[in-house]
Amino acid sequence: MELILEIWRGSGLYQITGGQAAMLLICLGLLYLGIVRKFEPLLLVTIGFGGLLSNIPGAGIAEPGGLLYLTYEVGIKTGAFPLIIFMGVGALTDFGPLLANPRTLFLGAAAQFGIFATLLGALGMTELGVMDFTLKEAAAIGIIGGADGPTAIYVSGMLAPQLLGAIAVAAYSYMALVPIIQPPIMRLLTTEDERKIHMVQLRDVSKTERILFPILLLLLVALLLPTAAPLLGMLAFGNLMRECGVVDRLSDTTQNALINIVTIFLGLSVGSKLSADQFLSVETLGILLLGVVAFAIGTASGVLMGKVMNKVSHNPINPLIGAAGVSAVPMAARVANKVGLEANPHNILLMHAMGPNVAGVIGSAIAAGIMIMFTT
Repeated sequence: MELILEIWRGSGLYQITGGQAAMLLICLGLLYLGIVRKFEPLLLVTIGFGGLLSNIPGAGIAEPGGLLYLTYEVGIKTGAFPLIIFMGVGALTDFGPLLANPRTLFLGAAAQFGIFATLLGALGMTELGVMDFTLKEAAAIGIIGGADGPTAIYVSGMLAPQLLGAIAVAAYSYMALVPIIQPPIMRLLTTEDERKIHMVQLRDVSKTERILFPILLLLLVALLLPTAAPLLGMLAFGNLMRECGVVDRLSDTTQNALINIVTIFLGLSVGSKLSADQFLSVETLGILLLGVVAFAIGTASGVLMGKVMNKVSHNPINPLIGAAGVSAVPMAARVANKVGLEANPHNILLMHAMGPNVAGVIGSAIAAGIMIMFTT
């Protein structure tokens, strides 16, 4: 009987707390969203499973010496995993639509307004006594508005590691919900005639332009804003490997094997921060609310900038592509194309929307650099 009691006392069922049980249910919910609903499965499945492992009493895998603890220390705390992911994003991204229509940079820039509006919102809630966020925490929360998961993880790992789990879950959840969140905002802010606007065909972009762009991007932006150099540098390097045509093996590895391996450990490491004591708090609810507000403001800002540019531009611009200025590549561009097709079945906006979409990736990296510069 003593042996049976000892086994029972050592079991997870005996040691589990109410908070851990709640977190296990939340992590199962993330797995459901990733597997059944196919919402950002590459990250939600790994984050959800990492959360399960970290909330099993006595497992110790997320505690000092455990595998998830070590991967977090090596990959997230140092910023290595998000930077490698950004290199893979660069290798997977075609900057041709942006180079063919450089004006769309303004749409990507406008969509980053959600980041700074959320920063001010978090500080305002703190001032009113509703929440208690420091400047660094508010800056990390604001990055959710860029709808860029790796950037959000990179910034929160540097500025507010205690909020990493909530920020990562919010960022990837809202990225997955782009097809649900964005269309109502896009329809609300545009008229039927604006959604029907047909845009002229993009020009061909030369190979020389494609090769020079990542180099010039790094030099021009990073020299002005060194804190953005790590993210932009890895993005530019990945894209240069894609476009230069002489390192196809490296580009292929970066686009496939390397980014897949790092995604596994990135998700598990983030999941290790979904512990009950860190996640189940009023601050987490505030982060989730601020995140959706940030995303909505970013979408609205892009659409409104598109309306303004359409008024002053010689060539017509469909304001819908402004919503693609958030960094959810390529989902936001696909959503803009879908809403445009609903208004005009013959109007293909996908390639036009990819311009502001990739501009949004650049914009979120620059915004991250600004946040880090002014809060550290």
